[in-house]
Amino acid sequence: MLSSMLMMACENDEQKVNAFFQKKLGVDQADSIESFISQSGIMRARLVAPVFMRYQDSTIRIVLPKTLHVDFYDSLKNIESKMDAMQAFYYENKNVVYLKDNVKVYNTKGDTLFCKELTWDQNLAKFFTEKSVSIHTPDMIMYGEGLSAPQDFKTFEIYKITNSEIRINQ
Repeated sequence: MLSSMLMMACENDEQKVNAFFQKKLGVDQADSIESFISQSGIMRARLVAPVFMRYQDSTIRIVLPKTLHVDFYDSLKNIESKMDAMQAFYYENKNVVYLKDNVKVYNTKGDTLFCKELTWDQNLAKFFTEKSVSIHTPDMIMYGEGLSAPQDFKTFEIYKITNSEIRINQ
């Protein structure tokens, strides 16, 4: 009698059975966020983005799909550099942010980096890319392939300079 009751309770629709056993993806979404990033209890950055999505599957990650702006602070809480991008992908287990599309980093000296892709390593407080870059300073414009720079963007290294233009003030 028990086995016949169990048989009656079984579902024969293959799509419904497969859907029941599929892993459900958890996504948390927030709109118009402002987040403060600290390390060792010291505020290091302020992030502003219109959309924040946190995916909780095999790799926990945060996606900022519709622009972001970050202000980076020194130890006295003065802004030392700023960053803008159209998209960002943050992987919690790596503490690395991948920035894409119209990435711009600029410092208080007036130096500005433009590139399509950039990686920000939070543990090293460093930016890097292997892709094309252009850096505009008050005196010149440099074009190249690949870059490494500290988070404050006070210095930078272009791996391969492809062109440069010197500005002459008249």
